[in-house]
Amino acid sequence: MRAMSHRKRSAVEEDLQLKGNGSSIGTDMDWTDFNKEEIAPHVKEITRVLEGKIREQEIEKDLDNYLNVYRMSLEASKRHIVRKYGGDPNALTKGERKMLSQLGLSEQSVDLLVRVMSSNVREVSVGGNPKTIQSGILADENGNTVKFTVWDVSKADLKAGENYLIRYAYTKEWSGQPEVHLGNRVVVELRPQDEVRVPDDVVVPQASSGYSAPIVAKVSDLRENMNNVTLTGRILSLRTKDVETPSGKKSMYTGIIADETGKVEFTAWHDFGLKDNEVITVSNAYVKGWKGIPRLSFGERGQVTRPKIKMPAAAELSQAARKSIDELERAGWASDVIVTGTIVDIKKGTGLIFRCPECNRVVQKGVCQVHGKVQQVPDLRIKVVVDDGSAAITAVMKKDVTEQLTGITLKAALEEARETMDAEAVANRFEEILLAKPIEIRGNVISDDYGLSMNVNEARFIELDVRAEAEVLLKRIEVI
Repeated sequence: MRAMSHRKRSAVEEDLQLKGNGSSIGTDMDWTDFNKEEIAPHVKEITRVLEGKIREQEIEKDLDNYLNVYRMSLEASKRHIVRKYGGDPNALTKGERKMLSQLGLSEQSVDLLVRVMSSNVREVSVGGNPKTIQSGILADENGNTVKFTVWDVSKADLKAGENYLIRYAYTKEWSGQPEVHLGNRVVVELRPQDEVRVPDDVVVPQASSGYSAPIVAKVSDLRENMNNVTLTGRILSLRTKDVETPSGKKSMYTGIIADETGKVEFTAWHDFGLKDNEVITVSNAYVKGWKGIPRLSFGERGQVTRPKIKMPAAAELSQAARKSIDELERAGWASDVIVTGTIVDIKKGTGLIFRCPECNRVVQKGVCQVHGKVQQVPDLRIKVVVDDGSAAITAVMKKDVTEQLTGITLKAALEEARETMDAEAVANRFEEILLAKPIEIRGNVISDDYGLSMNVNEARFIELDVRAEAEVLLKRIEVI
Protein backbone atom coordinates (compact mmCIF):
# COMPACT_ATOMS: atom_id res chain seq x y z
CA MET A 1 0.00 0.00 0.00
CA ARG A 2 1.62 3.24 -1.13
CA ALA A 3 -0.17 5.69 1.10
CA MET A 4 -2.62 6.22 3.92
CA SER A 5 -4.91 8.79 2.30
CA HIS A 6 -7.81 10.72 3.77
CA ARG A 7 -10.19 8.48 1.88
CA LYS A 8 -9.19 5.41 3.90
CA ARG A 9 -9.95 6.91 7.30
CA SER A 10 -13.08 5.67 9.00
CA ALA A 11 -15.94 8.00 9.85
CA VAL A 12 -15.10 7.50 13.54
CA GLU A 13 -11.51 8.62 12.97
CA GLU A 14 -12.69 11.71 11.09
CA ASP A 15 -15.13 12.68 13.86
CA LEU A 16 -12.53 12.21 16.57
CA GLN A 17 -10.08 14.33 14.60
CA LEU A 18 -12.64 17.12 14.21
CA LYS A 19 -13.39 17.12 17.94
CA GLY A 20 -9.71 17.47 18.65
CA ASN A 21 -9.07 20.30 16.21
CA GLY A 22 -8.26 23.26 18.41
CA SER A 23 -7.96 25.69 15.50
CA SER A 24 -11.64 25.53 14.66
CA ILE A 25 -13.47 24.69 17.88
CA GLY A 26 -13.97 26.29 21.23
CA THR A 27 -13.15 29.88 20.24
CA ASP A 28 -14.31 32.89 22.25
CA MET A 29 -15.89 34.63 19.27
CA ASP A 30 -19.65 35.04 18.89
CA TRP A 31 -21.18 32.35 16.69
CA THR A 32 -24.35 32.44 14.62
CA ASP A 33 -25.87 29.01 13.96
CA PHE A 34 -26.51 27.99 10.38
CA ASN A 35 -30.15 27.15 9.72
CA LYS A 36 -31.51 24.51 7.35
CA GLU A 37 -32.11 27.01 4.54
CA GLU A 38 -28.53 28.32 4.69
CA ILE A 39 -27.12 24.80 4.70
CA ALA A 40 -29.25 23.59 1.77
CA PRO A 41 -27.15 24.92 -1.18
CA HIS A 42 -23.97 23.53 0.39
CA VAL A 43 -25.60 20.12 0.92
CA LYS A 44 -26.46 20.05 -2.77
CA GLU A 45 -22.91 21.00 -3.73
CA ILE A 46 -21.43 18.23 -1.56
CA THR A 47 -23.91 15.76 -3.05
CA ARG A 48 -22.78 16.83 -6.52
CA VAL A 49 -19.10 16.34 -5.67
CA LEU A 50 -19.84 12.90 -4.18
CA GLU A 51 -21.81 12.04 -7.32
CA GLY A 52 -24.94 11.13 -5.35
CA LYS A 53 -23.24 8.26 -3.49
CA ILE A 54 -24.43 9.60 -0.12
CA ARG A 55 -28.01 10.65 0.66
CA GLU A 56 -28.63 14.38 1.14
CA GLN A 57 -30.15 13.70 4.58
CA GLU A 58 -26.87 12.18 5.80
CA ILE A 59 -24.82 15.04 4.39
CA GLU A 60 -27.18 17.60 5.95
CA LYS A 61 -26.84 15.89 9.34
CA ASP A 62 -23.03 15.88 9.13
CA LEU A 63 -22.81 19.49 7.96
CA ASP A 64 -25.19 20.69 10.69
CA ASN A 65 -23.09 18.82 13.26
CA TYR A 66 -19.76 20.27 12.15
CA LEU A 67 -21.10 23.83 11.81
CA ASN A 68 -23.41 24.14 14.81
CA VAL A 69 -21.92 21.67 17.30
CA TYR A 70 -18.19 21.59 16.58
CA ARG A 71 -18.18 25.22 15.37
CA MET A 72 -15.98 24.56 12.35
CA SER A 73 -15.79 26.98 9.44
CA LEU A 74 -18.08 26.29 6.47
CA GLU A 75 -15.17 25.65 4.08
CA ALA A 76 -13.39 23.25 6.46
CA SER A 77 -16.65 21.41 7.23
CA LYS A 78 -17.41 20.84 3.56
CA ARG A 79 -13.89 19.59 2.84
CA HIS A 80 -13.98 17.17 5.80
CA ILE A 81 -17.33 15.69 4.72
CA VAL A 82 -16.15 15.18 1.14
CA ARG A 83 -12.94 13.52 2.39
CA LYS A 84 -14.93 11.39 4.84
CA TYR A 85 -16.96 9.81 2.03
CA GLY A 86 -14.04 9.34 -0.37
CA GLY A 87 -14.49 12.42 -2.56
CA ASP A 88 -12.07 15.06 -3.82
CA PRO A 89 -12.28 18.31 -1.75
CA ASN A 90 -10.67 20.23 -4.63
CA ALA A 91 -13.88 19.71 -6.63
CA LEU A 92 -15.76 22.00 -4.24
CA THR A 93 -16.56 25.54 -5.33
CA LYS A 94 -13.91 27.93 -4.06
CA GLY A 95 -16.25 30.39 -2.36
CA GLU A 96 -14.04 31.95 0.33
CA ARG A 97 -14.74 35.06 2.41
CA LYS A 98 -12.54 38.05 1.58
CA MET A 99 -12.22 41.72 2.45
CA LEU A 100 -12.46 44.14 -0.48
CA SER A 101 -8.73 44.87 -0.19
CA GLN A 102 -8.04 41.19 -0.90
CA LEU A 103 -9.93 41.02 -4.20
CA GLY A 104 -8.00 40.11 -7.33
CA LEU A 105 -8.95 41.03 -10.87
CA SER A 106 -10.33 37.61 -11.83
CA GLU A 107 -11.85 35.95 -8.76
CA GLN A 108 -14.08 33.03 -9.76
CA SER A 109 -16.08 32.57 -6.55
CA VAL A 110 -15.81 34.80 -3.51
CA ASP A 111 -17.93 35.68 -0.45
CA LEU A 112 -18.19 39.29 0.79
CA LEU A 113 -19.66 40.91 3.90
CA VAL A 114 -20.37 44.51 2.84
CA ARG A 115 -22.59 47.58 3.04
CA VAL A 116 -24.23 49.00 -0.09
CA MET A 117 -23.22 52.67 -0.29
CA SER A 118 -25.12 53.47 -3.51
CA SER A 119 -27.38 51.56 -5.86
CA ASN A 120 -29.31 52.23 -9.06
CA VAL A 121 -31.24 50.17 -11.59
CA ARG A 122 -30.89 50.79 -15.32
CA GLU A 123 -31.51 49.12 -18.65
CA VAL A 124 -28.70 48.06 -20.97
CA SER A 125 -28.50 46.22 -24.27
CA VAL A 126 -27.05 42.69 -24.18
CA GLY A 127 -26.82 40.91 -27.52
CA GLY A 128 -29.25 43.42 -28.99
CA ASN A 129 -31.84 42.70 -26.30
CA PRO A 130 -32.77 45.01 -23.39
CA LYS A 131 -31.69 43.83 -19.93
CA THR A 132 -32.26 45.34 -16.50
CA ILE A 133 -29.19 45.43 -14.28
CA GLN A 134 -28.30 47.00 -10.94
CA SER A 135 -25.02 48.75 -10.16
CA GLY A 136 -23.46 50.79 -7.38
CA ILE A 137 -20.73 50.88 -4.76
CA LEU A 138 -19.95 48.43 -1.94
CA ALA A 139 -17.86 49.21 1.15
CA ASP A 140 -16.48 47.10 4.01
CA GLU A 141 -15.57 47.82 7.62
CA ASN A 142 -12.01 48.81 6.64
CA GLY A 143 -13.36 51.63 4.48
CA ASN A 144 -12.42 50.12 1.13
CA THR A 145 -14.87 50.48 -1.77
CA VAL A 146 -15.57 48.67 -5.03
CA LYS A 147 -18.05 48.88 -7.89
CA PHE A 148 -20.65 46.14 -8.29
CA THR A 149 -23.04 44.97 -11.00
CA VAL A 150 -26.03 42.63 -10.54
CA TRP A 151 -26.78 40.80 -13.80
CA ASP A 152 -29.88 38.98 -12.58
CA VAL A 153 -32.05 41.33 -10.50
CA SER A 154 -34.35 38.43 -9.60
CA LYS A 155 -31.45 36.94 -7.63
CA ALA A 156 -30.46 40.09 -5.74
CA ASP A 157 -31.90 43.51 -4.94
CA LEU A 158 -29.20 45.44 -3.09
CA LYS A 159 -30.58 48.51 -1.31
CA ALA A 160 -28.36 51.45 -0.34
CA GLY A 161 -27.60 51.59 3.38
CA GLU A 162 -28.15 47.84 3.97
CA ASN A 163 -25.58 45.19 4.90
CA TYR A 164 -25.36 41.94 2.95
CA LEU A 165 -23.46 38.69 2.95
CA ILE A 166 -22.87 38.00 -0.76
CA ARG A 167 -21.87 34.46 -1.70
CA TYR A 168 -20.39 33.19 -5.00
CA ALA A 169 -19.67 36.59 -6.52
CA TYR A 170 -16.91 37.01 -9.12
CA THR A 171 -14.70 39.89 -10.24
CA LYS A 172 -13.51 41.43 -13.48
CA GLU A 173 -10.94 44.11 -14.19
CA TRP A 174 -12.11 47.70 -14.73
CA SER A 175 -9.52 50.48 -15.19
CA GLY A 176 -6.93 48.40 -13.36
CA GLN A 177 -9.23 47.69 -10.41
CA PRO A 178 -11.53 44.77 -9.56
CA GLU A 179 -15.28 45.15 -10.07
CA VAL A 180 -17.67 42.78 -8.29
CA HIS A 181 -20.23 40.93 -10.42
CA LEU A 182 -23.29 39.05 -9.17
CA GLY A 183 -24.48 36.41 -11.65
CA ASN A 184 -27.15 33.70 -11.60
CA ARG A 185 -25.22 31.61 -9.02
CA VAL A 186 -25.14 34.37 -6.41
CA VAL A 187 -26.72 33.95 -2.96
CA VAL A 188 -27.48 37.17 -1.06
CA GLU A 189 -28.37 37.38 2.64
CA LEU A 190 -29.48 40.56 4.45
CA ARG A 191 -27.37 41.10 7.59
CA PRO A 192 -27.89 43.25 10.75
CA GLN A 193 -26.93 46.94 10.65
CA ASP A 194 -24.24 46.58 13.31
CA GLU A 195 -22.44 43.79 11.44
CA VAL A 196 -20.65 46.17 9.01
CA ARG A 197 -19.61 49.55 10.42
CA VAL A 198 -18.16 51.64 7.61
CA PRO A 199 -15.87 54.52 8.75
CA ASP A 200 -17.55 57.94 8.59
CA ASP A 201 -14.81 59.49 6.42
CA VAL A 202 -15.14 57.02 3.52
CA VAL A 203 -15.36 58.77 0.15
CA VAL A 204 -17.87 57.04 -2.11
CA PRO A 205 -16.93 57.34 -5.81
CA GLN A 206 -19.55 57.53 -8.54
CA ALA A 207 -20.44 54.05 -9.76
CA SER A 208 -20.03 55.11 -13.39
CA SER A 209 -16.66 56.79 -12.94
CA GLY A 210 -14.55 53.63 -12.83
CA TYR A 211 -12.72 55.08 -9.85
CA SER A 212 -11.83 52.95 -6.87
CA ALA A 213 -10.58 54.26 -3.55
CA PRO A 214 -6.99 53.41 -2.53
CA ILE A 215 -6.65 49.99 -0.94
CA VAL A 216 -5.23 50.15 2.59
CA ALA A 217 -3.80 46.68 3.07
CA LYS A 218 -1.83 44.50 5.43
CA VAL A 219 0.79 42.12 4.03
CA SER A 220 -1.60 39.16 4.37
CA ASP A 221 -4.16 41.05 2.22
CA LEU A 222 -1.88 41.36 -0.80
CA ARG A 223 -2.93 39.61 -4.00
CA GLU A 224 -1.50 39.55 -7.51
CA ASN A 225 -2.69 42.42 -9.77
CA MET A 226 -3.76 44.72 -6.93
CA ASN A 227 -3.23 48.43 -7.68
CA ASN A 228 -3.21 51.71 -5.74
CA VAL A 229 -2.13 49.90 -2.57
CA THR A 230 -1.14 51.63 0.68
CA LEU A 231 0.87 49.51 3.12
CA THR A 232 2.79 50.23 6.33
CA GLY A 233 5.64 48.00 7.50
CA ARG A 234 9.22 47.68 8.67
CA ILE A 235 12.05 47.05 6.20
CA LEU A 236 13.83 43.83 7.23
CA SER A 237 16.38 43.77 4.42
CA LEU A 238 17.47 46.08 1.63
CA ARG A 239 19.87 45.85 -1.29
CA THR A 240 20.56 47.83 -4.45
CA LYS A 241 20.92 46.33 -7.90
CA ASP A 242 21.67 47.92 -11.27
CA VAL A 243 19.57 46.57 -14.16
CA GLU A 244 19.37 47.27 -17.87
CA THR A 245 16.05 48.75 -19.03
CA PRO A 246 14.86 50.02 -22.46
CA SER A 247 15.73 53.54 -21.23
CA GLY A 248 19.21 52.52 -20.05
CA LYS A 249 20.82 51.39 -16.81
CA LYS A 250 18.66 51.92 -13.73
CA SER A 251 18.99 51.21 -10.02
CA MET A 252 16.35 49.14 -8.29
CA TYR A 253 15.98 48.67 -4.55
CA THR A 254 14.78 45.30 -3.35
CA GLY A 255 14.24 43.70 0.01
CA ILE A 256 11.66 42.42 2.46
CA ILE A 257 9.05 44.50 4.28
CA ALA A 258 6.92 43.09 7.11
CA ASP A 259 4.05 43.88 9.41
CA GLU A 260 2.38 41.84 12.14
CA THR A 261 0.56 39.71 9.50
CA GLY A 262 3.57 38.55 7.48
CA LYS A 263 6.48 39.37 5.15
CA VAL A 264 6.60 40.25 1.46
CA GLU A 265 9.37 41.03 -1.02
CA PHE A 266 9.34 44.52 -2.49
CA THR A 267 10.93 46.38 -5.39
CA ALA A 268 11.32 50.17 -5.51
CA TRP A 269 12.09 51.60 -8.96
CA HIS A 270 12.92 55.04 -7.56
CA ASP A 271 15.40 56.21 -4.93
CA PHE A 272 13.21 56.99 -1.91
CA GLY A 273 16.18 57.03 0.47
CA LEU A 274 15.08 53.76 2.04
CA LYS A 275 16.99 52.45 5.03
CA ASP A 276 17.22 49.02 6.61
CA ASN A 277 15.02 48.58 9.73
CA GLU A 278 12.98 51.78 9.23
CA VAL A 279 9.17 51.89 9.33
CA ILE A 280 7.59 53.28 6.17
CA THR A 281 4.16 53.76 4.59
CA VAL A 282 4.12 53.09 0.85
CA SER A 283 1.25 54.60 -1.18
CA ASN A 284 0.17 54.01 -4.79
CA ALA A 285 2.04 50.72 -4.93
CA TYR A 286 1.02 47.73 -7.05
CA VAL A 287 1.35 43.97 -6.68
CA LYS A 288 2.82 41.49 -9.12
CA GLY A 289 3.24 37.76 -8.65
CA TRP A 290 6.34 35.59 -8.71
CA LYS A 291 5.78 31.82 -8.60
CA GLY A 292 2.36 32.46 -7.07
CA ILE A 293 3.66 34.69 -4.27
CA PRO A 294 2.80 38.42 -4.37
CA ARG A 295 5.54 41.04 -4.69
CA LEU A 296 5.03 44.71 -3.80
CA SER A 297 6.34 47.26 -6.32
CA PHE A 298 6.38 51.05 -6.40
CA GLY A 299 7.99 53.61 -8.68
CA GLU A 300 8.08 57.36 -9.27
CA ARG A 301 4.30 57.63 -8.92
CA GLY A 302 4.48 56.00 -5.53
CA GLN A 303 4.96 57.85 -2.28
CA VAL A 304 6.93 56.91 0.82
CA THR A 305 6.35 58.49 4.23
CA ARG A 306 7.78 57.62 7.63
CA PRO A 307 5.01 57.52 10.22
CA LYS A 308 5.77 57.81 13.93
CA ILE A 309 3.98 54.66 15.01
CA LYS A 310 4.76 51.60 17.09
CA MET A 311 5.75 48.57 15.05
CA PRO A 312 7.21 45.25 16.30
CA ALA A 313 11.01 45.08 16.21
CA ALA A 314 12.80 43.53 13.25
CA ALA A 315 13.82 40.49 15.30
CA GLU A 316 10.18 39.72 16.07
CA LEU A 317 8.94 40.35 12.52
CA SER A 318 11.71 38.15 11.10
CA GLN A 319 10.38 35.09 12.91
CA ALA A 320 8.38 32.60 10.86
CA ALA A 321 4.66 32.78 11.68
CA ARG A 322 2.85 29.62 12.75
CA LYS A 323 -0.25 29.06 10.63
CA SER A 324 -2.95 26.42 10.31
CA ILE A 325 -3.42 25.03 6.82
CA ASP A 326 -7.00 26.31 6.88
CA GLU A 327 -5.64 29.85 7.37
CA LEU A 328 -3.28 29.35 4.44
CA GLU A 329 -6.14 28.12 2.24
CA ARG A 330 -8.06 31.32 2.93
CA ALA A 331 -5.04 33.50 2.21
CA GLY A 332 -3.85 31.57 -0.85
CA TRP A 333 -0.17 32.25 -0.16
CA ALA A 334 2.36 32.88 2.60
CA SER A 335 6.01 33.74 2.92
CA ASP A 336 8.13 32.01 5.57
CA VAL A 337 5.54 30.18 7.68
CA ILE A 338 5.61 27.12 9.94
CA VAL A 339 3.02 24.35 9.70
CA THR A 340 2.63 21.38 12.03
CA GLY A 341 0.73 18.27 10.99
CA THR A 342 0.91 14.59 10.11
CA ILE A 343 2.18 13.04 6.87
CA VAL A 344 -0.86 11.22 5.46
CA ASP A 345 0.19 10.50 1.89
CA ILE A 346 3.40 9.91 -0.07
CA LYS A 347 3.23 11.45 -3.56
CA LYS A 348 4.68 9.90 -6.68
CA GLY A 349 8.17 11.27 -7.35
CA THR A 350 9.38 10.86 -3.77
CA GLY A 351 12.81 9.29 -3.34
CA LEU A 352 15.51 8.94 -5.98
CA ILE A 353 14.68 10.94 -9.11
CA PHE A 354 16.56 12.06 -12.23
CA ARG A 355 16.53 15.54 -13.77
CA CYS A 356 17.27 17.15 -17.10
CA PRO A 357 20.60 19.05 -16.99
CA GLU A 358 19.10 21.79 -19.21
CA CYS A 359 15.77 22.66 -17.57
CA ASN A 360 15.92 20.71 -14.28
CA ARG A 361 12.64 18.90 -15.05
CA VAL A 362 12.21 15.36 -13.78
CA VAL A 363 12.89 12.90 -16.62
CA GLN A 364 11.46 9.45 -17.28
CA LYS A 365 13.88 6.79 -18.53
CA GLY A 366 16.36 9.50 -19.50
CA VAL A 367 13.88 11.40 -21.68
CA CYS A 368 12.99 15.05 -20.97
CA GLN A 369 9.62 16.21 -22.32
CA VAL A 370 11.33 19.37 -23.63
CA HIS A 371 14.89 18.36 -24.54
CA GLY A 372 14.40 14.70 -25.45
CA LYS A 373 17.11 12.16 -24.60
CA VAL A 374 19.52 13.69 -22.05
CA GLN A 375 22.34 12.74 -19.72
CA GLN A 376 20.16 12.63 -16.63
CA VAL A 377 21.29 14.05 -13.27
CA PRO A 378 20.39 12.13 -10.06
CA ASP A 379 18.60 13.94 -7.23
CA LEU A 380 16.63 13.29 -4.03
CA ARG A 381 13.19 14.72 -3.31
CA ILE A 382 10.25 14.35 -0.95
CA LYS A 383 6.65 15.11 -1.98
CA VAL A 384 4.11 14.39 0.74
CA VAL A 385 0.69 15.49 1.92
CA VAL A 386 0.61 17.01 5.41
CA ASP A 387 -2.72 17.30 7.27
CA ASP A 388 -3.17 19.36 10.44
CA GLY A 389 -6.84 18.52 11.01
CA SER A 390 -8.11 21.72 9.40
CA ALA A 391 -6.95 21.01 5.83
CA ALA A 392 -4.08 19.48 3.85
CA ILE A 393 -1.06 20.81 1.98
CA THR A 394 1.49 19.28 -0.39
CA ALA A 395 5.02 19.68 0.96
CA VAL A 396 7.97 19.53 -1.47
CA MET A 397 11.50 19.10 -0.08
CA LYS A 398 14.73 19.42 -2.05
CA LYS A 399 17.83 17.28 -1.62
CA ASP A 400 19.39 19.03 1.39
CA VAL A 401 16.15 18.99 3.41
CA THR A 402 15.43 15.40 2.32
CA GLU A 403 18.88 14.18 3.41
CA GLN A 404 18.63 15.94 6.76
CA LEU A 405 15.12 14.61 7.51
CA THR A 406 15.59 10.99 6.40
CA GLY A 407 19.28 10.51 7.09
CA ILE A 408 19.63 9.04 3.59
CA THR A 409 22.16 10.78 1.32
CA LEU A 410 22.05 10.91 -2.45
CA LYS A 411 25.21 8.80 -2.57
CA ALA A 412 23.65 6.12 -0.35
CA ALA A 413 20.43 6.15 -2.38
CA LEU A 414 22.35 5.62 -5.64
CA GLU A 415 24.35 2.75 -4.11
CA GLU A 416 21.15 1.07 -2.87
CA ALA A 417 19.50 1.47 -6.28
CA ARG A 418 22.51 -0.14 -7.98
CA GLU A 419 22.60 -3.03 -5.49
CA THR A 420 18.89 -3.80 -5.76
CA MET A 421 18.62 -2.83 -9.45
CA ASP A 422 15.46 -0.98 -8.41
CA ALA A 423 15.16 2.79 -7.92
CA GLU A 424 11.79 2.21 -6.22
CA ALA A 425 13.59 0.55 -3.30
CA VAL A 426 14.62 4.01 -2.10
CA ALA A 427 11.04 5.26 -2.40
CA ASN A 428 9.86 2.32 -0.28
CA ARG A 429 12.38 3.17 2.44
CA PHE A 430 11.20 6.79 2.38
CA GLU A 431 7.62 5.61 2.82
CA GLU A 432 8.57 3.62 5.93
CA ILE A 433 10.36 6.63 7.39
CA LEU A 434 7.74 9.28 6.56
CA LEU A 435 4.22 7.88 6.51
CA ALA A 436 1.97 8.76 9.47
CA LYS A 437 4.75 10.74 11.19
CA PRO A 438 4.02 14.09 12.92
CA ILE A 439 6.16 16.80 11.31
CA GLU A 440 6.93 20.51 11.43
CA ILE A 441 7.74 22.22 8.12
CA ARG A 442 8.82 25.77 7.27
CA GLY A 443 8.79 27.53 3.91
CA ASN A 444 6.86 29.56 1.34
CA VAL A 445 3.33 28.58 0.33
CA ILE A 446 1.62 29.01 -3.03
CA SER A 447 -1.78 27.99 -4.38
CA ASP A 448 -2.52 26.68 -7.88
CA ASP A 449 -5.02 24.46 -9.69
CA TYR A 450 -3.83 21.51 -7.61
CA GLY A 451 -4.28 23.23 -4.23
CA LEU A 452 -1.80 24.47 -1.65
CA SER A 453 1.88 23.54 -1.77
CA MET A 454 4.89 24.51 0.32
CA ASN A 455 8.48 24.69 -0.88
CA VAL A 456 10.06 23.47 2.34
CA ASN A 457 13.25 25.09 3.63
CA GLU A 458 13.33 23.30 7.01
CA ALA A 459 11.66 20.12 8.29
CA ARG A 460 11.81 18.03 11.44
CA PHE A 461 9.85 15.19 13.00
CA ILE A 462 8.12 16.09 16.24
CA GLU A 463 6.79 14.19 19.24
CA LEU A 464 3.12 14.61 20.09
CA ASP A 465 2.08 14.86 23.73
CA VAL A 466 -0.65 12.21 23.55
CA ARG A 467 -1.75 12.73 27.15
CA ALA A 468 -2.19 16.48 26.67
CA GLU A 469 -4.08 15.96 23.40
CA ALA A 470 -6.38 13.45 25.09
CA GLU A 471 -7.10 15.81 27.98
CA VAL A 472 -8.04 18.60 25.58
CA LEU A 473 -10.31 16.22 23.65
CA LEU A 474 -12.05 15.01 26.85
CA LYS A 475 -12.67 18.58 27.99
CA ARG A 476 -14.28 19.41 24.67
CA ILE A 477 -16.46 16.28 24.79
CA GLU A 478 -17.59 17.25 28.32
CA VAL A 479 -18.58 20.72 27.08
CA ILE A 480 -20.54 19.22 24.19
